[in-house]
Amino acid sequence: MWPTPIPPGPNEESVWAYPRPPRLEPVAARLRVVLGGQTIADTRAGYRVLETSHPPTYYLPPGDVTAGVLGPARRAGICEWKGRAVLYEVAAGDRRAEGAAWAYPDPTPDFAAIAGYIAFYAGPMDACFVGEARVTPQPGGFYGGWITPGIVGPFKGGPGSRGW
Repeated sequence: MWPTPIPPGPNEESVWAYPRPPRLEPVAARLRVVLGGQTIADTRAGYRVLETSHPPTYYLPPGDVTAGVLGPARRAGICEWKGRAVLYEVAAGDRRAEGAAWAYPDPTPDFAAIAGYIAFYAGPMDACFVGEARVTPQPGGFYGGWITPGIVGPFKGGPGSRGW
């Protein structure tokens, strides 16, 4: 059963207005990731992927991720839109988060701009930010969207949303 989208208010985006197949767009806002009490990624040159029913997924340039925080890449699944992904362990301070970041080393042509860019699951991190807004993780453990004020759902990933 399809959910009833929450109507967006002024200056809000509904994830139900996002396209399928997804769209890639640059992000002017500062993106920041904190783990183990340290800022491990910080950029103003990120991208976001917008896909129906999902909060945006943010990708950060590898040069704006602190050297040494990502473990070796290990092969992961395939996205029908972006291609084959790799997963990374993320470690900083006294914290380790297995499989908490991913990238597409050789994405499909529509997503070539994010080749090698790193996305982080917000849940295992101390905090993630878009501008000054602290991110809420997308529900569930599979998708990695970042929910910020101004993004309305309901969001895929929680119980009962598998068939959306």
